[in-house]
Amino acid sequence: MYKIIGADQKEYGPVSADEMRRWIAEGRVNGQTLLQAEGQADWRPLSTFAEFSMSSQPVPGSVPLSPVPGPDAARLVSGPATALMVVGILCAVTAALSLLMNLLGVGAGARGGQNLPPQFAQFEQLAQMTSGSVGVVFNLLGLAVSGFIIFASTKMRKLESYGLVMTATILSMLPCLSPCCCVGLPIGIWVLVVLSKAEVKSSFH
Repeated sequence: MYKIIGADQKEYGPVSADEMRRWIAEGRVNGQTLLQAEGQADWRPLSTFAEFSMSSQPVPGSVPLSPVPGPDAARLVSGPATALMVVGILCAVTAALSLLMNLLGVGAGARGGQNLPPQFAQFEQLAQMTSGSVGVVFNLLGLAVSGFIIFASTKMRKLESYGLVMTATILSMLPCLSPCCCVGLPIGIWVLVVLSKAEVKSSFH
């Protein structure tokens, strides 16, 4: 088993010799990459290891080494990315149904108060606010946010666009923007915890 120092000066591994050869073939590491074999304390250039000498050639100094994603990063983001996509889909369905109801004039606010008790007056006002043209605007905003969340979940699975994924996660937790914030809140917290892990954050590109 071996560990390396990536271009970001962070430690990656341990990985097997076969995995190391795959990284060499993909250009993620080269002969100048610092390598540490299991059981050894010193770090040496990869080109000094006999088992990799045939497959590693030094790259000109002007070519930076590509950071190597942590081996567990893809596994760590898989579950949260799927959950985030589910939140986006639920939000999209909820917003679409609400939009249809508003357009057809069958929303809660469209029926009027119908002699509701005084203690329910606030609920009546809220229903009126979220119906009609104002409700349509909120529904369209909800659809846009839902699409953004779904798009961000695909980026998260690919370990791309860290800032975009963070933004979408926060939006999924806001009650004023996410139609399914009750589901998005716990899942959003889970996603944020995973994104805060050093091995995950360093693997995004």
